[in-house]
Amino acid sequence: MAIRPVVITGEPVLHQRAQPVEVIDDDVRTLVADMFETMDAARGVGLAAPQVGVGLRVFTWQLANDDGIPARGVVINPYLTSSKPLAGEPDPHDEVEGCLSVPGESFPLRRGEAATLTGLDVDGTEIRYEATGWFARMLQHEYDHLNGFLYVDRLGGKWARKAKKAVKANGWGTPGHTWMPGEDRDPFGHDDDTPEDERID
Repeated sequence: MAIRPVVITGEPVLHQRAQPVEVIDDDVRTLVADMFETMDAARGVGLAAPQVGVGLRVFTWQLANDDGIPARGVVINPYLTSSKPLAGEPDPHDEVEGCLSVPGESFPLRRGEAATLTGLDVDGTEIRYEATGWFARMLQHEYDHLNGFLYVDRLGGKWARKAKKAVKANGWGTPGHTWMPGEDRDPFGHDDDTPEDERID
């Protein structure tokens, strides 16, 4: 296993649709192991393969839930459906997201309260999960990554403007920017005691 650099917004792999995994072979299993290692070092709750520069439809997670879903898992070639977000502006305290590929920034975004995930695990076994709340939010966030979207692409109004200013201020938006979990300063200021629901995907 190895920790891989996390690519930052502006890297092309983050902004294009990821390709399906055709065969779950040793290369894919190594990718998954490395993604878990990277996610843990970054203290994230989820990580998609494009975030480590690999354009494949894979994401991992580490998030406790009340839905009976394993708190730690991986999905390969997922398909996700979700409920529509409620109308209105997102709560600037209770609906805030962050992303390891937009490090150190957080903005409010409203998402659907429920989601259904299907796909394959690393052994090729079919999985199906019904998720609610923050777990459903995490699934939507990671699935977006596989379709070439970051959460900041979904922001509206003043939050979209603030995100664009933050990207520009940090010098991102072009290829070649990365950070290394476990070596670089934690951009979100996490420590080992940070609760899961305050961690970032």
